[in-house]
Amino acid sequence: MTEHLGGVVEPTGIDVTVEPLRRAAHYTGEPGCIAEARDFAARFLQQLRTEWCATIDGRTHGELLLVVSELVTNAERHSNGPYILDLEGTDSAVTVAVYDSSSALPRVFPKDPRRIGRHGLEIVHALAAEITVERVPVGKRVRARVELRC
Repeated sequence: MTEHLGGVVEPTGIDVTVEPLRRAAHYTGEPGCIAEARDFAARFLQQLRTEWCATIDGRTHGELLLVVSELVTNAERHSNGPYILDLEGTDSAVTVAVYDSSSALPRVFPKDPRRIGRHGLEIVHALAAEITVERVPVGKRVRARVELRC
């Protein structure tokens, strides 16, 4: 914590841990869920701008919604049940995590401009600073961290 005394910032010696903004939503996989997930993510980004004073330009906003779309679409296509979208953010990065019931880990296919489809993870890899995939007790979690441009 800091105190402002006569225009000078003085440290008080008290550090306050600030938790990232975190929101999650559950989806059934019924028609319209991908659009709902994008809308949920857009509201999250607006809240991040307000509560964290995060600078999110139009390009980054679009890229984050694309990452959400790709990961949620993969969960919807490749799992046999509902999925969860978990968003966590600060003023420097947003982590998009999707949990689904399939234990099959996603594969990145070699680049092939003639291939139709199966480019989702390729797109996410191009936009995210880090991607992790891991099995969890009820399936898997795919997580992508996107850094915010200042």
